[in-house]
Amino acid sequence: MASTSSSQNLQVQDQLKLLNKPAVRSIKSSDGDMIDCINITHQPAFDHPLLKNHTIQMTPSFHPEGVSARKQGIGSSSSSRTNSQLWHLNGRCPKGTIPIRRTRKGDLLRASSIKAFGKKKHRTFPQPRSADPDLISQNGHQHAIAYVEGDKYYGAKATINVWEPKIQQPGEFSLSQIWILGGSFGRDLNSIEAGWQVSPDLYGDNHTRLFTYWTSDAYGSTGCYNLLCSGFVQTNNEIAMGGSIYPVSSYHASQYDISILVWKDPKDGNWWMKFGKDKVVGYWPGLLFSHLSGPASMIEWGGEVVNSESNGQHTSTQMGSGHFPKEGFGRAGYFKDIEVVDGSNNLRVPKGIATFTDQSNCYDVEIGKGAKWGTYFYFGGPGRSPTCP
Repeated sequence: MASTSSSQNLQVQDQLKLLNKPAVRSIKSSDGDMIDCINITHQPAFDHPLLKNHTIQMTPSFHPEGVSARKQGIGSSSSSRTNSQLWHLNGRCPKGTIPIRRTRKGDLLRASSIKAFGKKKHRTFPQPRSADPDLISQNGHQHAIAYVEGDKYYGAKATINVWEPKIQQPGEFSLSQIWILGGSFGRDLNSIEAGWQVSPDLYGDNHTRLFTYWTSDAYGSTGCYNLLCSGFVQTNNEIAMGGSIYPVSSYHASQYDISILVWKDPKDGNWWMKFGKDKVVGYWPGLLFSHLSGPASMIEWGGEVVNSESNGQHTSTQMGSGHFPKEGFGRAGYFKDIEVVDGSNNLRVPKGIATFTDQSNCYDVEIGKGAKWGTYFYFGGPGRSPTCP
């Protein structure tokens, strides 16, 4: 028993050494995080065998044209506000470095295995076309999304309302994100994802955090959250993947949101991510993917939760604000200014957008269009309730 414990401890220490690169500077955040400022050339991306001799592209060759310039919010008294990351209150990373949230021993020990740390479980993507009778209970994941398919997509954008949904128990999470998908919903699925999440298993707390994810084999052996494996190349010294977003929205009070744009650089084929109005965060090199070495075939926007169904009851883990779409602004979560990037590198309104939810009595979605918000939807719900036993 002692040797097993000793062996595990050695594995943990090796993994921490691999993940936590030597820091130029470290910043303690008030949420308990330690943010390490790592030399940009020493980041985890370059542990990937395909990126050993990679030259960092510091800026994209092209930005999508026609970035939405609509007014933010709905009127002066109820307008939504943008926000930042909590650790910024205590310092910044110098130029030439990138901020990385430090991984601790406890983070690894919460995972089902060291190998599984930082990874999603298989088949956690919403599959609206499926007539699969097991869809509702597939791995206990439930979704409320809007989506487009049937065209070639070179990126997607949305402004996402930020909340701090309640999580019922370990093993569950709640997130709101964009999915960029290529390939079939089989073993070859390619996915690039970005948004916010509350995941006690991954982060050890209930804070709302910015996250990214990628996979090139349907969540099999490739990809991970944030910078917890090699792949994503970060170029920005202000945004920490996995860092807390601050502040978050309150029911019938101030509303906050984040804007995320992911697009494919037409010159080099890398998939870039922008956070907010002007913070280009970095890119997923095109060579990480098979299908997404070209355009995406499907885009999804929306929420996802894990429903463990403990004691045979639906989880009370919330999606979005924890309130149904019909409650509207200030009460229900939203995605607004929803756009896709077309083959001419232009942002445009998505055609043929549809919605999907596994169980609308637990989590729902309602789509709309307007002059100020463009294409938008309200989404979410409380999980277990009188209508969702």
